[in-house]
Amino acid sequence: MAPIYPAFAVNKSDHLKVSDIHSIYYEDCGNPDGVPIVYLHGGPGGGIDDSDRQFFDPKHYRSILFDQRSCGKSTPSASLVANTTWDLVSDIEALRTHLGISRWIVFGGSWGSTLSLAYSQKHPDKALGLILRGIFTLRREELEWFYQKGADMVFADYSEAYKAPIPEEERGDMMAAYYKRLTGDDEEVKLKCAGAWSTWENSASKLLVDRAYIQRSENPKWALEFARIESHFFVNGGWMYEGQLIAEASKIAHLPIVIIQGRYDMVCPAKTSWDLYKALGGEGNQNVSYRVLGGCGHSAHERGVEEALVDACEEFKRLRK
Repeated sequence: MAPIYPAFAVNKSDHLKVSDIHSIYYEDCGNPDGVPIVYLHGGPGGGIDDSDRQFFDPKHYRSILFDQRSCGKSTPSASLVANTTWDLVSDIEALRTHLGISRWIVFGGSWGSTLSLAYSQKHPDKALGLILRGIFTLRREELEWFYQKGADMVFADYSEAYKAPIPEEERGDMMAAYYKRLTGDDEEVKLKCAGAWSTWENSASKLLVDRAYIQRSENPKWALEFARIESHFFVNGGWMYEGQLIAEASKIAHLPIVIIQGRYDMVCPAKTSWDLYKALGGEGNQNVSYRVLGGCGHSAHERGVEEALVDACEEFKRLRK
């Protein structure tokens, strides 16, 4: 198991205008002549961190990272206008074309795995392969497990603060109740709900609760982008039919795919990754590798998950542009 690479600088960063109102921030890193790999961050609305590029060997890979619409350094901040799964898929293609890349490896975890699947199923000819972690496909049962009833049975103490901003009579649909407040006109309520929503998710993201990780939610800009954009995507079902990404998995079954799953992932439980693996052909498909990590939760930045992701990138070095 290999550790992440030491920190290294970005070769180039810039903004790409992708619509009348949206510009996305991107970073071009590593070997300019290397095998291209695109990193799709979580959330939606989470943005990229400097440590995210450290999964990729800078001598081998040309790694491309970007902040999805309206989060991180992309503009405008926290906007829900023209911000859907398919807008983001279009942005990935626009960025690939802008950078002159013919095909690339698609790398994503959590919401990033959702977007990786949506993009590669729409553009299978542009993907060299996929490295996926903590699979999330936006099925209603997945959303309800974490935001309605399921994970609160494990994180009962933290769930009280998540439920607190919502009156008892509206708790039958927590996502809708939060969305109403996060898109309302009361700025104080909006920020309070953004903090509670994002704190809840950060609390459950690692096998062992990480208080420093939770503190990200104290940044009001980050919390508002994260909570508003997530709730917007979730109440709209990602603008996909129920179960679409599992049902259409055959479109990418010919590609090399590694699926990495924390056994004790409370945000995106293992059932979803198992369903995807079976839809891709399971043991009968030699292109697909399914790896469950004992002693790991959801976050990409738990040591066991980090090492498994780096190992997958090492294995993919056999691929060429």
